[in-house]
Amino acid sequence: MILPFKQYAYLSGLLTSCLLAQANASSGNIRPRDEAFEQAMEACSDYNVTLSLNTDDYGAETSWKIRNNQDKTLYTGSGYDNSQNYQKLMCLEAGQYTLEFLDSEGDGICCQYGNGTYSLKLNEQLLASGGRFDDSIEHHFVLGEKSGEGKGYYQSAQGKSGYELKTALHNIIKNHQRQSYSAVWSLVKSADIDRYYENDGSILDIYSENVSGPDSINYVARVDQCGNYRREGDCYNREHSFPKSWFGGKVAPMNTDGHHLFASDGYVNAKRGNWPFGEVGVATYQSSNGSKLGYATSDLNYSGTVFEPVDQFKGDLARVYFYMATRYQHDIAYWEGNTSSSDAVLNGTPDQVFESWALEMFKRWHLSDPVDQKERDRNEAVFQFQNNRNPFVDHPEFVLQIWGN
Repeated sequence: MILPFKQYAYLSGLLTSCLLAQANASSGNIRPRDEAFEQAMEACSDYNVTLSLNTDDYGAETSWKIRNNQDKTLYTGSGYDNSQNYQKLMCLEAGQYTLEFLDSEGDGICCQYGNGTYSLKLNEQLLASGGRFDDSIEHHFVLGEKSGEGKGYYQSAQGKSGYELKTALHNIIKNHQRQSYSAVWSLVKSADIDRYYENDGSILDIYSENVSGPDSINYVARVDQCGNYRREGDCYNREHSFPKSWFGGKVAPMNTDGHHLFASDGYVNAKRGNWPFGEVGVATYQSSNGSKLGYATSDLNYSGTVFEPVDQFKGDLARVYFYMATRYQHDIAYWEGNTSSSDAVLNGTPDQVFESWALEMFKRWHLSDPVDQKERDRNEAVFQFQNNRNPFVDHPEFVLQIWGN
């Protein structure tokens, strides 16, 4: 059998590697923190972050970089020796960052050709770690205050307006931490809990929650996850308030972006389908909390089937759509033709994004249902989940500064 060159080189060098490992065992390969290292730590007035790297048997293939939330590269590393340990001390101010590791051969640093590892720490706090990946892997981390509304989060957007402001916000929020779809269950279990109406710890379902009295339907977090359903009240699931068919289906990172995923009754969610949000003139279906499916009212300037949530959630959902228009502004212009419903709402541009009827409605919903504590708390929960925020919850004034009056 003829082996690929890399496997042949690896096997032929294995004996030599073992002998070198034995020779190094007594003293260890990790380079100690010398006096200069300690002085550098003392000189940093912000956050001392230490990257530790243990290379595999092909260290030259490995490189890394750290970028800030404006996508500017602040630190990089490459040109490493085989099977060695390295430490890099970095001084970073408060903010959001991305650590990216790359392997030029596409086999990571563990565990095919050695047991390479890396870790990033703030003092003793682990920010990122790993070794198994293919071509590249990204880790997003935050330094400073717990909330992203802390020092400097929106600093690069100051003084801007119109679509220039929208682009600045896009650059701030675009590199969020991608999560698995199963992890969204954990998000809604903590983010979509009723602490505001009945305050009973049940699931706060946007399509069945009675905001003015006792709920006729109550869901216990995790216990009542869907599951099969035949009627409203059977179970709750994860609603893509911006329908996933609009962006092409199970496509990352949109499919698991927590800002537009909510707990919702499974049956009502299915009734909503991928219909546009709108204002109903003649209802063909109504849920227990008053959410309606039906034909659009004549003064909406749109004719077709729409789904209308109750007034208390209209502003929340409008700000979700402004978030999607901003977070995915370089993608969303291509989604218009994916379905008839996306074609009805999206106008095929990266700037205005929405058809005029939808934009005017969302602005009206945004103003009539202002940001409340429930929405602020959810924004913080999603930030902890995926390390980006909805700017239109933190700064509702951004909506009119971008899309006008």
